[in-house]
Amino acid sequence: MDEARARDVLAAAEVLPGTARDARLLALGENAVFALGDLVVKVGRDAELLDRARRELDVAVWLEETGVPAVRAAEPKALLVERHPVTVWHRLPDPVRPAEPRDLAELLRVVHALPAPSFELPPRELLGGVERWLRLAGDAIDPADAAYLRERRDGFATAAAGLTPRLTPGPIHGDALPRNVHVGPDGPVLVDLETFSADLREHDLVVMALSRDRYGLPAAAYESFVEAYGWDVREWEGCAVLRGARETASCAWVAQHAPGNPKARDEFERRVASLRQGDATVRWHPF
Repeated sequence: MDEARARDVLAAAEVLPGTARDARLLALGENAVFALGDLVVKVGRDAELLDRARRELDVAVWLEETGVPAVRAAEPKALLVERHPVTVWHRLPDPVRPAEPRDLAELLRVVHALPAPSFELPPRELLGGVERWLRLAGDAIDPADAAYLRERRDGFATAAAGLTPRLTPGPIHGDALPRNVHVGPDGPVLVDLETFSADLREHDLVVMALSRDRYGLPAAAYESFVEAYGWDVREWEGCAVLRGARETASCAWVAQHAPGNPKARDEFERRVASLRQGDATVRWHPF
């Protein structure tokens, strides 16, 4: 789904106070995210994401009820428009500063203290999207690389199923990065709630450890995250397994953008080569 297609769906949804052409594109990935006036609209890549969109709205209501600072839904139900899920959200005030790892850690402590909601949260299917992303990549990637990632996926899925957690399992954000925190006038709030799950709390912490090792997060920033949360997941023997699973998923996620984006294809090849060579020092570029 490119921007033009997403704008066509946005226009057909008729959920904005103005025209789709006037909406500002904020992001284009699994969802196209548009803003206009006091609203933000997310257009999902395909119909397979409808259930996830519905659950994200349920999570938003639950977090509001429990007092967790998070983005709030403007419409209670997800729409399916021309086979694309559409959800509508209240637009957050302009940020007062960039989110920092410490902000994320403080919000995770709140989320990790929550009991399960009244509705069912799925396990964190970290590797569940690999097949779909590789399918979307098609001929733009080497079939041998796709086969390699499928093999890694299966191996890490088996290994993850046998882990013994250090923390009590329960609700997690699922994609715990500072980019999913918005710092407004009233403080930090969580955004992008679509990966909320019920699983090992360690999933949320491994993300930042990987950011330190692969994406160049400064050591001091990582230490501030650990200090605010109260524990370093790298002390846990299962950390390498969840890290390997996330690296596998991150490679496959980039692959879906390869057909129309040479930079994505180059980044995919960089990531796969580093995994094949077992070189954990190769820097990956955010995409």
